[in-house]
Amino acid sequence: MSQLRIQHLLWRTGFGPATADWSQWANLSEKACWQKIKSDASAAPEYFDVADNAIKGLLMGAGQAGQMQRESLDNEEKKRVRKQSRDDLQTLNLRWLDAMTHSKAQLREKMALFWHGHFASRNINILYQQQLLDITRQQALGNFGELLRAVSKSAAMLAFLNNQQNKKEHPNENFAREVMELFTLGRGNYSEQDVKEAARAFTGWSFRLNGEFFFRRREHDYGSKTILGKTGNFEGEDVLDLLLAQPQTARFITRKLYKFLVNEEKIPEARITELANGFFKSGYDITQLLDAIVGSSWFHDAENTGAKIKSPIELWVGMRRAMPFEMENPENQVLLQKALGQVLLFPPNVAGWPGGKTWIDSSSLMLRLRLPQMIAFQGDLDLHTKTDDDQQMGEMEGMRNRQKRFAAKTDWQPVLKRFKGIPDKELIPQIARALWQTPVATPPLAVLERHTDQSSREKQIETAFVQLMATPEYQLC
Repeated sequence: MSQLRIQHLLWRTGFGPATADWSQWANLSEKACWQKIKSDASAAPEYFDVADNAIKGLLMGAGQAGQMQRESLDNEEKKRVRKQSRDDLQTLNLRWLDAMTHSKAQLREKMALFWHGHFASRNINILYQQQLLDITRQQALGNFGELLRAVSKSAAMLAFLNNQQNKKEHPNENFAREVMELFTLGRGNYSEQDVKEAARAFTGWSFRLNGEFFFRRREHDYGSKTILGKTGNFEGEDVLDLLLAQPQTARFITRKLYKFLVNEEKIPEARITELANGFFKSGYDITQLLDAIVGSSWFHDAENTGAKIKSPIELWVGMRRAMPFEMENPENQVLLQKALGQVLLFPPNVAGWPGGKTWIDSSSLMLRLRLPQMIAFQGDLDLHTKTDDDQQMGEMEGMRNRQKRFAAKTDWQPVLKRFKGIPDKELIPQIARALWQTPVATPPLAVLERHTDQSSREKQIETAFVQLMATPEYQLC
């Protein structure tokens, strides 16, 4: 299996090859690589419990005592609780970012990122957010129907889509609409009447303060409903079953996953139909769909290789894996996410991040190109962030609109070891082959050599590595 094909597989099913682990992959067959990727992701992920004990006590307090404690908080105490929750969200963000970087379960974390954008939710309640993140990470490779049901009953999603306000006297259509439009069928594949009727079926779906799902029977509409051509006394679970019974749901998910894993612009309809039919017949087995994509004859085609713009998270995590470093102030990574346009746990809206070419504009491209040098040579980052408190994730006022020092400790040993023994004239082309996913990697040798430190072999490798990362080609995978 060629180096480019191995790297393509590792980028699309993870966050790119870790330089320190390259020797584990270099001599494997294509089939063995894919089996290893799946095997590495087979263990259940760790639950990220970062919520402050005081918040847990308030939200999970038992019975009347807990209720009285919550009601006794004055405005200043409530403000402190909200700030603590936002601080904990930052911790959760960084905890997941570290897992993406260091976990061998690359496929699970990459698919969790996909579902995180698909089931997008913004909520400053840390308890609810870490519960939803756990659902997507636990079930990222399992069954889509089970994942849909779990997400639909999560406090984070029910709160974000206002379903606690959905009562039989005054149905709220927000949750029902988004379940159809964004989570299953896609726009144009249901009627407004379907939304109205489905909203009636979801009346009473709510949650307790501790995040547990709670069905408020007195608020539920038990009358007959007609949804997608079927009539009955449907409840919320029945609606989800009706949506999963539609082949269009399989097609909608397949198309979206194809764009995420294969190609965002060239999407052959016959290919989507074949994949979607298999996904539907499997009962929505996510891993089986991944098998069909990765094992296809077209997955490694030239038009699909190096054709995707890396999302900010893919770019940053991929850099951390290729050029191992640890931040002196890890919280700066949250500000960087905001500057690049993708903050984990804070999607822009319920539709998630649009992706593709929207990741790149004049300012974000310049920042992307500067990042490798900022990390390697302790550069400064000017961040002029908006004052949206949710998006700021609770950062202090004094942290806004200030220059940030991106101090990091880089471990160059894995990089030096990988390129040890390569002749000088082959060094830059070999590093380019490792970092660039373009089918033909032809770096401008004369330009790069002028900007490479020739004082020692080590400096030559390090500076060439940084220079090749700071290119438009590195933005693609």
